[in-house]
Amino acid sequence: MDRLNAKLYLQNCYIMKENERLRKKALLLNQENQALLTELKQRLAKTKAAAAAAAATKANGNGNMPAGGGRASLPDLNSAPPAHGHDKAVPKSKKTAAK
Repeated sequence: MDRLNAKLYLQNCYIMKENERLRKKALLLNQENQALLTELKQRLAKTKAAAAAAAATKANGNGNMPAGGGRASLPDLNSAPPAHGHDKAVPKSKKTAAK
């Protein structure tokens, strides 16, 4: 009986030691997890702030600011002219006027 009791006592000691080791490991993992979560939240906040700033810049019309120190960009001469509704009257050809 004493032999069984001693064996169970040793097993219990081993289990308690292992439990303490696992508890410390869990604590370290929890601390690491909290640090990573904080870092992720900070990065997400920076990303949101940058996206909001970019949206505000674009909404203010400064989104296409040229890199040349604020100089106006050259218009694309190959694109269709803008339709403003106040185009100058185009003179009619002689054939159209004769009809």
